[in-house]
Amino acid sequence: MLDFFKTAANLKKIPRQGWIDKLSLNHPESVADHSYSMAVMSMVISDLGNYDSEKILKMVLLHDLSESRIGDYTPEQISKEEKNKLENDAFNEIIKKLPDSIQSQYLKIWQEYQENKSPESNIVHQIDKLEMVLQAKIYQKEGQSKEKLESFFESTKREITDTKLKELFIKIMDNNQ
Repeated sequence: MLDFFKTAANLKKIPRQGWIDKLSLNHPESVADHSYSMAVMSMVISDLGNYDSEKILKMVLLHDLSESRIGDYTPEQISKEEKNKLENDAFNEIIKKLPDSIQSQYLKIWQEYQENKSPESNIVHQIDKLEMVLQAKIYQKEGQSKEKLESFFESTKREITDTKLKELFIKIMDNNQ
C-alpha cells in the first residue's frame, strides 16, 4: 500500500500541462490541486443530485492517478487512443500491489470512468471541465488574458450538458469578483 500512497502523493509534483502550454505559467496548479478541488465540487454536486457520492468521490480521486507515472498530456501532445493506452497501462501498474478486494473495485471504477457511459462517470467528466473553467477564471483574475483562456471556456461550454452544471458554468463565467 505504501507504493500506492507514494504514487498518489507524487501528483503534487505533476503540473497541469495545459496551463503551461497555453498560459506559459511557471508554477501552475498541480494535478493534486485539481483533483482536490474536483473532489470538493463533486461531493456537493453528487450529494445534491442524489448520485452515488462514494463512487463519484472514488472516481474523482482515481481519474488522474495514472498521471503520477506518465505526466499530464494535453490533446495537442498525444492522440486520445495513445493517451488511453498509456493511462490504462499506468493505472494497472499502480494498483497491482493493492489487495485484490480493492484492486478489482478500483479497476471497475476506473473502467467505468474511461467508458463514460454511467450517470456517475458522465457527471465526473463534466465536473472535470467545470473545475478547469473555475481555475481558468482564477488565473484570469490573477492577470491572465481572457484571449489566452478562451479555449478553456469554449471547450467547457461545449462539453457541459447537465442543466445544473450549465447554471454553475454561467455563474462562474459571470463572476467578476
